[in-house]
Amino acid sequence: MSNIIVSRRRRTGSISLDRPAALNALTLEMVRELTRALDEFGADRDIVAVIVTGEGGRAFCAGGDIRALYELPPQQRGRYATFWREEYELDARIASFPKPYVALMDGIVMGGGVGLGSHGGYRVVTERTRLAMPETGIGFIPDVGGTWLLTRNGGVGLYMALSGESVGPQDAISAGLADVLVDSAALPEILRELREAATMDDIRPLLARFARHSGLGPLAQHESLLRRAMAKESVGETIETLRSEGSEFARKAAETIASRSPTSLKLTSLLLKRAADADRLEDCLLDEYRAACNLLRSHDLYEGIRAAVIDKDRKPLWSPATLEQVDDDSIGALLASGGEPEPNFRAWT
Repeated sequence: MSNIIVSRRRRTGSISLDRPAALNALTLEMVRELTRALDEFGADRDIVAVIVTGEGGRAFCAGGDIRALYELPPQQRGRYATFWREEYELDARIASFPKPYVALMDGIVMGGGVGLGSHGGYRVVTERTRLAMPETGIGFIPDVGGTWLLTRNGGVGLYMALSGESVGPQDAISAGLADVLVDSAALPEILRELREAATMDDIRPLLARFARHSGLGPLAQHESLLRRAMAKESVGETIETLRSEGSEFARKAAETIASRSPTSLKLTSLLLKRAADADRLEDCLLDEYRAACNLLRSHDLYEGIRAAVIDKDRKPLWSPATLEQVDDDSIGALLASGGEPEPNFRAWT
């Protein structure tokens, strides 16, 4: 049974993730169905916009199915590289989609869900949105182009990348991961009107009519501190800067970052530096892909999934256990190609 609902009404195409019991977490087959649907809508001259939603009312998309990765026998874990390769190709395809791509990111949006939503041209959140790139907490990295997205808009995004902290709609907008805040109660009407759109130019003013003033979220209120702390050369210096600031917010921020996988923190820091200098999303996706494939052979990824998803004890035993014990050369090596087939980023024609 398909976990993707694809439909069209008048001149708009709709794609809905339909795996609500798993918070619409992505599988390889879902990625492939999404890609096929997007290709078809992109090539159809009658389609003027695409709308992407999640079924069930709880989540837009909670990311990739990491439980499935954990449960694979060690000799089969390399198959997950295929999932990442095709997922990242889809993310780049979304970012360059030549028509309005409207992502209604209501509810939980995590990891791969950010890839499906935040690379779109029109990114809508509601008061129920909780968005995160939580990967450093499971021994992984902010992927799906997360290093590109989170380096584009100041300290909030950089802090989200290192801490994995979830945010509400206001901070999602401040971090550059969303554009428009609307009331969740208005979503049925918004969907009805979007599906009646006759031209590409109808989309922006339609969403503007429903937009609410977002204001500043809890993280954005500390933007100056976060920008200063995240500008430090090393993760250790970032943590010390936050600790020395003295406020309750800064203390908790430092504790949050310090609790994450030391290997993931150092690797993420390097990826963020490279992303800040990158000219293309695709360069960041390739870096993330190589790192992700190398992490398939790491300890922390499986220990992080165990602690967060399997046993749910929230007490991962990282190895190495401290930032000081993580060898910088080993971090650089994680960005080298491991020989897996690499993403093929196709241009729209």
